Amino acid sequence: MILKANTMQTSFFKKPIFGVRVGELLAFIAFYVFMAVFYYVTLWANRQGFSDKNDKLFGDLIIFIDDSGLDYILKFIITIPIWYLLFKVLKHWSLSKRLLLHVILLPTFVIVWQQSYYYITEVVKFYHLQGSGKVWDIYIPALFYILQFGILHAYNYYRENQKKIIVEGELRNAALKSELSAIKAQLNPHFLYNIFNTISASVPPENEKTRHLIAELSDLFRYQLKASQIELVPLKEELKFVKKYLDLEKERFQERLEINIDVDASIMDELIPPMLLQPLVENSIKHGLSSLIEGGSISISIHKKNNKLAFEISDSGIGIRNKAQVFEKGIGLTNTRLRLEKMYQTTLKLADNKPQGLKISFEL
Repeated sequence: MILKANTMQTSFFKKPIFGVRVGELLAFIAFYVFMAVFYYVTLWANRQGFSDKNDKLFGDLIIFIDDSGLDYILKFIITIPIWYLLFKVLKHWSLSKRLLLHVILLPTFVIVWQQSYYYITEVVKFYHLQGSGKVWDIYIPALFYILQFGILHAYNYYRENQKKIIVEGELRNAALKSELSAIKAQLNPHFLYNIFNTISASVPPENEKTRHLIAELSDLFRYQLKASQIELVPLKEELKFVKKYLDLEKERFQERLEINIDVDASIMDELIPPMLLQPLVENSIKHGLSSLIEGGSISISIHKKNNKLAFEISDSGIGIRNKAQVFEKGIGLTNTRLRLEKMYQTTLKLADNKPQGLKISFEL
């Protein structure tokens, strides 16, 4: 119950009002009250407790309202637009620029306060300094301005630094999670690769086809393990991996799947990111061909054009009507597009295949 009450109090003080937390606003008001009382006590001590008011009971209170209350209420009001300008409107400015702006804002604050204070006190018949004593109404407000905005800048720096620490902590956690995920991604294929070899060794000799399929699947995981450790592989290795994947799919589809691969022999040693083609080929089979009773064909074409590798994966499947929404749902296409954009500043292009199906193309 006590914990709940403390939580409610904490949430109350953190509740924003006009972009300022309740706790911050109360602390700022408390600062002004403290300064006003401190100023009054200083004046009272200077007068040695003497009050020129007829009613001694209320005299000191009236002097307080006169000398301190009006003084700091005006300073508070004039501070608000300056604070809003520095910490809201110009918050994107560097600290050095905003500090330099005080060269203009400080004398503006002093002049506006002094003229407003003198005008009001003369209207309501309150006292204000005269003659050479007016210099104190320049020095003290200027000193107060430096004090309060020094505190505000220090607090703002503290808040920004706390946010930065939180963000850096979140980034470190994200990096740690990413590193752990990468380690898991390496361990899982490695574990499965060993398991597949164990299973393959236990298959009887008469089931040679099953042994062959397990060996092919084991090779797929071995390549995936390698892909998690390096950034680029020769095109011939990527094609070898894709062919093994298609061979496994061929065992499932049998005559319903036709495979065509057209790649120039001269570009087999070109380096490309690993696991780049397989997600696209899998997408064509899974979403384009698998639902067709008669099956279909998938074609892979890679050629060099204008000093760039031009890739094209096409199928004769059901195609995609709304191509703009594909990247919002498909993981394989989305991840491949992101990799291409980050590594090569290029992207995937989707088009209708003729007479039917989908055509995916990109360049490296």
